[in-house]
Amino acid sequence: MGIYEKYFLPKLLNLAMKAPAMKALRKKLVPLAQGNVLEVGIGSGLNLPYYDKSVRVTGLDPSLELQVMAREVAAREGVAVDFLSVGGEEIPADDNSFDSVVMTWTLCTIPNPNMALSEIRRVLKPGGKVIFAEHGEAPDANVAKWQARFNPYWNVIGGGCNLNRRIPELYERSGFVFDDIEKGYLKGPKVATYNYRGIASIA
Repeated sequence: MGIYEKYFLPKLLNLAMKAPAMKALRKKLVPLAQGNVLEVGIGSGLNLPYYDKSVRVTGLDPSLELQVMAREVAAREGVAVDFLSVGGEEIPADDNSFDSVVMTWTLCTIPNPNMALSEIRRVLKPGGKVIFAEHGEAPDANVAKWQARFNPYWNVIGGGCNLNRRIPELYERSGFVFDDIEKGYLKGPKVATYNYRGIASIA
C-alpha cells in the first residue's frame, strides 16, 4: 500500500461521502435495516448514526484506516458493531445469518462484485433485504461515453472505484429482485452521480 492509499485516500473518501445528497439517502435508507445487520463496506462509519439502536451490526471493510474512524463513530453513537477487516467476496459468516444487508456506494469498489453479491445472497436469511445506494452507469449515451473514458483514471484516484458498473444488471444476474428501486442523478458531475437506491431481495 502506497502513501496515497494509506494516508490521503481514507480522508478524501470520508470527506467525499459526506455530501448532503448522500447524507439524505443514508438517513432515509439505513433505518430500514432490522435485526442482525451486515454492512458491506462500512468505511468510516457514516451510516452508523442512522441505525435503530435495536440492531446488531457486523461491518466489513478491508481498510484499517477507515475502520479507525468507524470505531470512533460507533462508540460515540452507541451502536454495537463487530468489525471485520475483509472485503465482500468472502464473508466470514454462516449461511442465512443476517436479516438485513446494507451497502451504500460500495459495489463500485469491490474487485469482484458478482462474487460479493453471491456471498451476500448466501448469508442473507430467507425473506431478508438488501438495502442499497450505489452510483453506476448513466442511461444517457453521452454521459456513459465519458464515464467509460474517465473510468481508468478515476479507478486509480478513487481507490478502485468504478464509474460505470451496471448496478441493476449485477443484482439481477446474482439472483436478486427489486422490491423498490429509484434512479436518478444526485447533485454534482453527471459522470459520477447517477444513482440507484432501494431494496432488493432473493428471487
